[in-house]
Amino acid sequence: QKRLVESGGGLVQPGGSLTLSCASSRLDLQDWTIAWFRQAPGKEREGVACVGSSDRRPTFYTDSVRGRFIVSRNNPAGMSYLQMNGLKPEDTGIYFCATDPDVTTGQNSCFRRQSYQYWGQGTQVLVSS
Repeated sequence: QKRLVESGGGLVQPGGSLTLSCASSRLDLQDWTIAWFRQAPGKEREGVACVGSSDRRPTFYTDSVRGRFIVSRNNPAGMSYLQMNGLKPEDTGIYFCATDPDVTTGQNSCFRRQSYQYWGQGTQVLVSS
């Protein structure tokens, strides 16, 4: 079955760090853009970060996380990671990874959630003291 599985979520205090992982199964990700989205309670799912497949591995971030989050990928392992530092209560939500063979890597194109065919089930992040 082709799927993505996120892990690494949990409860963390403000200012703390978490690293989320996204594992792929039966998906040939090496040439595909990988994105991370999050959904806070009562809000729409929003794009957070994405990483391209070229050798340069271009990355893009939404303004609210730029400078605090780092997205990366390990193609041989079929993995992507989202390192989250300086966490704030407003970072609370369910975090999803997504991928699609037809998504181009760019500041706008990465974050169109309707463009992605493959999604994980999400992992919960709660930032609270």
